[in-house]
Amino acid sequence: MATDKPSSKGQAWFCTTGLPSDVVIEVDDMTFHLHKFPLMSRSRKLHQLITEEENNPTRPQKMGEDGDDNDEKRSEIVEEEDQEYCNIVLPDFPGGSDTFEIAAKFCYGVKIELTTLNVAPLRCAAEVLEMTDEYSEDNLISKTERFLSQSVLKSLKDSIKTLKSCKMIMPEAERLGIVNRCLDSVAKRASTTDPSLFGWPVNEPASGSNSESGTTRRRTTNTWFDELGDLSLPLFKRLISAMRTRDHTSPDLIEGCLIAYAKQYIPGISRSNWKQSSSTSLPPSQDEQRELLETIISNLPREKRLASSTPAIKFLFGLLRTSNILNIDEIYRNALEKKIGSQLEQATLDDLLIPSYSYLNETLYDVDCVERILSYFLDELEITMTRNEDGQDNDNIRSSELMLVGKLIDGYLSEIASDANLKHDKFYKFAVTLPHQARLFDDGLYRAVDVYLKAHPWLSEAEREKISGVMDCEKLTLEACTHAAQNERLPLRAIVQVLFFEQLQLRHAIVEMSPARGRLRNTDNRDENEARTVTWRETVRENEVMRVDMDSMRTRVQELERECTTMKKAIEKIPEASGKKSFARKFGCKFKTQVCDSQQSSAVDTRRAKNNRRRN
Repeated sequence: MATDKPSSKGQAWFCTTGLPSDVVIEVDDMTFHLHKFPLMSRSRKLHQLITEEENNPTRPQKMGEDGDDNDEKRSEIVEEEDQEYCNIVLPDFPGGSDTFEIAAKFCYGVKIELTTLNVAPLRCAAEVLEMTDEYSEDNLISKTERFLSQSVLKSLKDSIKTLKSCKMIMPEAERLGIVNRCLDSVAKRASTTDPSLFGWPVNEPASGSNSESGTTRRRTTNTWFDELGDLSLPLFKRLISAMRTRDHTSPDLIEGCLIAYAKQYIPGISRSNWKQSSSTSLPPSQDEQRELLETIISNLPREKRLASSTPAIKFLFGLLRTSNILNIDEIYRNALEKKIGSQLEQATLDDLLIPSYSYLNETLYDVDCVERILSYFLDELEITMTRNEDGQDNDNIRSSELMLVGKLIDGYLSEIASDANLKHDKFYKFAVTLPHQARLFDDGLYRAVDVYLKAHPWLSEAEREKISGVMDCEKLTLEACTHAAQNERLPLRAIVQVLFFEQLQLRHAIVEMSPARGRLRNTDNRDENEARTVTWRETVRENEVMRVDMDSMRTRVQELERECTTMKKAIEKIPEASGKKSFARKFGCKFKTQVCDSQQSSAVDTRRAKNNRRRN
């Protein structure tokens, strides 16, 4: 019997043993023509059904009496017109006709091959057919159980594949505990995963020889993440829940599973990687995407990733954009924004440029969203620094992150500043959100201010002064001061401040260079003590000159402010035809010539000029 080869012909399945069939079993749309003895010797359930059918007085007596079209095919295999037969129907059989075919071959003694995809359906089928060892030695139940425990459940990837096969047999697989065992296996083996090895379980050997290259190994280790995409959403939820309950599971690993699953089903998060599972499948509906999106967000670990990950932060921003399109619940959106805010220093300018999807927003980009993310970052920063008041290393890390975010926000301000619909109050509020220590220099902030003033020429003088007030002129580099001093878009007060600090920087540079020049000039003729004395005297003299010049500069700034007030009144009286440019030509050169003179003057000359101004 073991050497006989069963064969399939259309919707009828025949066993070519040379003996006439005496049992017909219908499973789904397939009719199996089999024999009583092999089936009854392995399956208690089939033994019972066949016995009951034989004792049924209304059962058919002849194979050919039903006038079936398959009579001709049956006669080609074996002459069986005069044989009695039993007709049995197995509705809702686990795994369908394919699984029953394998179970029938096992009953005939044909060697069957168990795989990760057919072992669960076969285990359920064996349970239905009652193929126990008590009924027949080394039966199908024990055979499938050994394969599950000794092969499937010892491999992370095989456990996921078997879990996928439970989709069509869920009630039976749940009742037999196959689903829970596979979930526990995946969660247990995932908890031993080293995140630095791209999700490869430490206790599970990689396929291939020991000499396998690192590149090949990484390519292999990514596959079990890809397998998660074929799980149904309810099974995936249970898997993530099982992984979260284990203490040793890395949050980075859970986040990686969520990323891999979301990329399979949510279009737009990663269009380059998204693909349909088959040519006939359709993208999930908006409601399905919304449910999946909320599941992903609610399961994101609150902990910050152990290492910077550009793909991870881009994925989070992709989730945020999709959330805005699908209009998910505000609770999930806030949770996602907090997650992004906790690692904002890993983001890029392109990530922050989130389009405004709401008709309530007049701006091109969603500035309110980025503003909320920034506030979450600052809150997280404050909490971390409070918990680690004595941790100097940690404070240095957070300070570095703050400066990275400061540079990022300056770039974002420069990008959104050209939007004509961006109100000056919103720009000002956003620009002053970061603390003072977030910027080493304010050059990036000055660039954003310049772009905003250029794109909003209708601002009043008071509004321009308010916008310019977001930058600290003292923190501008010399190059930025030079540009700002000639920038006609800046208000006069800002230009005066820029000129003041520009000259102050020049004075400091001169003071720092003077001791060096003194040492070089006196090294050849004096000893070390004399050189120090001369250097000290020169430094004192330079400081005295600078102090006098500073007093003069402060006085001049006050005078310029008074003149600015006078000019405002004069502008109101000047006809529009004369224009502001002619007025600037009339008064502008005088201020620039006097304030921008950076040549060093003596204390006597400075006092003389000061007295002459007072007499005038």
